[in-house]
Amino acid sequence: MRLLFLLILLSCTSLLAYAQYLQHVEDLLPCPLCVAQRVAYWLLGLTALLAFIHNPKNLGRRLYGFMMTIFALTGAVVAARQSWLIRYPESFECGISPEEAFLNSLPIAEWWPGMFEANGDCMDVDWELLSLTIPDWSLVAFVTLALLAVFTLLSKNN
Repeated sequence: MRLLFLLILLSCTSLLAYAQYLQHVEDLLPCPLCVAQRVAYWLLGLTALLAFIHNPKNLGRRLYGFMMTIFALTGAVVAARQSWLIRYPESFECGISPEEAFLNSLPIAEWWPGMFEANGDCMDVDWELLSLTIPDWSLVAFVTLALLAVFTLLSKNN
């Protein structure tokens, strides 16, 4: 089970590193929904790190699995919302919004603005792979991570 926690941690770390690459090398600014997904990846990854270090048995493994499932599903909902907004932009205005103001006023945005400051437009599509946008791929990643987290939650193995 420990290797599964490590896999989740390394997946979150890799995805966050790639987000930094896209932001600082490719000049793609994160929007409020992107930042919310980054927070979800951070919470999921940190929980996996704690679980990896702690190496819990039954109840502890289930608690970590439950928390990771919640963080992954929350990220999936945000990614799905952003994917939907990209396809139906007339339904919502993103940009300088109450969400952006709220996220940028949080202490984490002040401590690490390069990771958590929202300055982009949620509906910009500047990157695609196999006709899928960044939020589409993020949704795929969150669903995959949620399935792994559910496996740790329901597994009978110690």
